Amino acid sequence: MTVMEQRGAYRPSPPPAWQPRLDPAPLLPDAEPHRVLGTEAAARTDPGLLLRLYALLVRGRRYNTQATALTKQGRLAVYPSSTGQEACEVAAALVLEDRDWLFPSYRDTLAVVARGVDPVEALTLLRGDWHTGYDPYAHRVAPLSTPLATQLPHAVGLAHAARLKGDDVVALAMVGDGGTSEGDFHEALNFAAVWQAPVVFLVQNNGFAISVPLAKQTAAPSLAHKAVGYGMPGRLVDGNDAAAVHQVLADAVRRAREGGGPTLVEAVTYRIDAHTNADDATRYRGDADVEAWRAHDPVLLLERELTGRGLLDEDGVTAAREDAEAMAADLRERMNQDPALDPMDLFAHVHATPTPQLREQQALLRAELDAEAGTGTVAGPEGGDR
Repeated sequence: MTVMEQRGAYRPSPPPAWQPRLDPAPLLPDAEPHRVLGTEAAARTDPGLLLRLYALLVRGRRYNTQATALTKQGRLAVYPSSTGQEACEVAAALVLEDRDWLFPSYRDTLAVVARGVDPVEALTLLRGDWHTGYDPYAHRVAPLSTPLATQLPHAVGLAHAARLKGDDVVALAMVGDGGTSEGDFHEALNFAAVWQAPVVFLVQNNGFAISVPLAKQTAAPSLAHKAVGYGMPGRLVDGNDAAAVHQVLADAVRRAREGGGPTLVEAVTYRIDAHTNADDATRYRGDADVEAWRAHDPVLLLERELTGRGLLDEDGVTAAREDAEAMAADLRERMNQDPALDPMDLFAHVHATPTPQLREQQALLRAELDAEAGTGTVAGPEGGDR
């Protein structure tokens, strides 16, 4: 007797005609990126919001230039500048409520600062100091993620857990276009859609994954189109239009909070600076391309809108720049102070209950530090001084 001949065995029947589970049309992004500035929609946008966005953009631009200068002074090990992408950064921070969570990538330091994290603490990881530098729970900001896209499944897990607990929480996860080529991106979007998790994915398409252009990463019409394959809406937005990014993200956050599930937002922007201070961008792109994007600068776009409508005058521009300079001066002063580091912090926050091996290593280091403090030398592994 074969397995299929046994009593109660599963016997497949012919499948029904295939029917799409969802109408894909409502999930498709618009053909052109959504814009607000320079359109009739700008007049319907809250002037207070526009002014707040402008102040944060000016501070953000100055923050980027100051942090980049700190790398040249040896005060930062590395800095991935978000110059040109500030509209995405500040809008992502502003659309969230205090109870929500932000999951940034390594380039999203500005979003972390706009969320309320101390500017120096936000740079601690990039400085090479210990751990994250800030308390993730204090501001609901996950640690800066240097591995590509690994923060996305974390955001989905948190959002799903919050929903199961009945907490009114939304997670917003930021990633670059290069991160969409990672497996974590697929896994995160698939789980988020199946679970209908309250999470928003913001892809900052800045043109390059280090030196690899988008055309060599995907053949999709846009990154926003990828949302359809997972069963969630895809939105395409002008990433240099701060008002438009805020509007699209606010809609996505509202939808997630109301139980509508996840949304994938692609913000089309450009990385004006190199990938990091260790990168030579001239090897893979020309100056003409960069200059073309400078004409679509997010700070200038919003400044032009505000001055044209009489909402911002020369005094207002000066005040915003002076505030940014004061922030930069404070950042310089505090970053020029050598941090007081305790080597024993190596063992902090590793395990809630230290393992025997960890306690052994901790005791060994303590003995070496005590010996060094007493004699000025420490015996090496072969008995010699080091």
